[in-house]
Parts: sequence; C-alpha cells; structure tokens
Amino acid sequence: MRDEEGNYGDRSEGHGHGGRSGGGRGGGRGMNMNPNYFLPKPVKVGDEVEVKIEAVASKGDGIAKKDGFVIFIKGAKEGETVKVRITDVKARFAIGEVVA
Repeated sequence: MRDEEGNYGDRSEGHGHGGRSGGGRGGGRGMNMNPNYFLPKPVKVGDEVEVKIEAVASKGDGIAKKDGFVIFIKGAKEGETVKVRITDVKARFAIGEVVA
C-alpha cells in the first residue's frame, strides 16, 4: 500500500516489487537453469545431418544426438544410420525427418 507521500510501505507483505519469496538472486524455487540452454545449437532448421539412432522414445521416435544435442526422428529405428533434415529446433532438442 502507498502512504500519503505515494511511497510503497513495507514490501515484505508480498505486494508490489520484491515481494517474492525465495529471496535474493535465483529465487530459490527450484528454478535451476541449464547453462547450455542459451548456447548455440549444433543444428538449425533445414540442416541435413547423418546420425545414428541410439534409442527409441516412448512414442516411437528415434533418438539421435549431434554434439550431445538430442534429435527426435519420426519412424527411425534403433541402430539405423540415417540422413535427417532438421524441421524444428527447440531449446533442448530438435526434430528431424529422414531424407529419402
């Protein structure tokens, strides 16, 4: 609340700026950012890369990695080596399709 001079009073009530619990930098609410989140990705949309399918996800997509970055490939089978065109890149993974 504001006093008669227009200033905010005690901010420990959780109102206004700085009223968040967790204090200080980082918030303390389990918001641990992965430092790799903001690094450049090893692939971009339109890239064609050859990868080996290392595993299959629960929904049946093949899982490959390029420089440690995960790529999901629809319909690919574990153990295959395939050429993939990247169709989408997210913060933590990419999606690709097998090039015929």
